[in-house]
Amino acid sequence: MSAQSKVVLVTGASSGIGAEVARQFVEQGHTVYGTSRNPETVADPIRGVHYVALDNADYDSAVACVEHVGIVDILVNNAGESQAGALEDTSMDAIENLFRVNVFGPIALTKAVLPGMRERGSGTVIMVGSMLSSFPVAFRSNYAATKSALKAFALATRREVAPYGVRMISVEPGTIATGIGERRSVHIGDRSPYAAEYQTLAAATRTNEDAGIAASTMAQVIVDAALAEHPKPFYAKGNQAGLVFALRRLLPSQLILDITARKHGLRKIRS
Repeated sequence: MSAQSKVVLVTGASSGIGAEVARQFVEQGHTVYGTSRNPETVADPIRGVHYVALDNADYDSAVACVEHVGIVDILVNNAGESQAGALEDTSMDAIENLFRVNVFGPIALTKAVLPGMRERGSGTVIMVGSMLSSFPVAFRSNYAATKSALKAFALATRREVAPYGVRMISVEPGTIATGIGERRSVHIGDRSPYAAEYQTLAAATRTNEDAGIAASTMAQVIVDAALAEHPKPFYAKGNQAGLVFALRRLLPSQLILDITARKHGLRKIRS
């Protein structure tokens, strides 16, 4: 892509990674639209970011958002919800809603920008996933599954849209210090047999998140990928990504699952 100013649409731009991505694009001279379910209530608006309404759970709002913005050169699908708990204790409604917000909403928004990108012969779509997709852990099954779906959409669609100058990129952040744990929905029954182990995992997760990399560090990876002349299909950052992905290729799958569980405070158990 050329160095000229781009029109960038960043979802979930009111906080965390999304806010830092929006900030860095503005600092580089690009026109940036940031989405929020309630743009007028953004607590710490970034100067230069144009806030627009988007509710990932409402597919019609994706169409309205793109109609409002107009041309979109770069779409960063970052908005989503975090969920934890035991699969057995999580209702189907909660699982379906998570997929609606984390998968189907971003896909609806991507579908809304693709015709314009294809007709102009250029564009970039980035799906912001999670390293839990590549390194799943107990009590995060639903969240990991949504992020795995996003990655599959990005990697499979990459070749589909490539002839039209459109690039699809998957990005997996590791543990990020954004305070997302405070907003995570938790599904554990009052008398759940899984309660004790979940609390062990939750305590380890809090510790890991407190020591996670800064949102600005992850945002730089996303911005650099979006502006690269020939971006890679996949980027990961945090949790010693270079090392752990190399080990993932070399070690048995069960050992990787055991190591991931241990990182989250859970002991090894053979099933």
